[in-house]
Amino acid sequence: MGEKVNFKALTDKLHAYTQMYCYEKRLKTFTDWPFLEDCKCTPEQMARAGFVHCPSENEPDVACCFFCLKELEGWEPSDNPWSEHVKRAPNCGFLALKKDMGELTVKEYFKLEQERLCIYIRKAVYQKIAHFRDEVDCTRTNLELLFNSQRQSLKHR
Repeated sequence: MGEKVNFKALTDKLHAYTQMYCYEKRLKTFTDWPFLEDCKCTPEQMARAGFVHCPSENEPDVACCFFCLKELEGWEPSDNPWSEHVKRAPNCGFLALKKDMGELTVKEYFKLEQERLCIYIRKAVYQKIAHFRDEVDCTRTNLELLFNSQRQSLKHR
């Protein structure tokens, strides 16, 4: 059957990424980042562009925007994190910030958080829809196999 949607992981990410408005906290996620010197995608530049490092066993250079959840991998030393972020997620609310987090009013902060929450909800809904479609496809295949086998057994009677 289809892969189970992990809402707990998504919820955990939502809560953990609340802290990632802070540049220093984003920077701390890049402890094992493969690009450190003589390149544009240093940990400092990645964190400035809103990314957190979220590597996997097979993909050590995966970075995700804490705000829009855009995941990028396959980084090259010449890649500019800010430019890549703008190119692939032009409507990201983090990219539109014109001031540091400490300078935001409470109203501005809550508006950003509302937008971020909507992004997470949208992602969760898309995951659930994809899971449902996988289940429908699997059920359809199983029903077709069942009907075909019953049809064959009726022909041989």
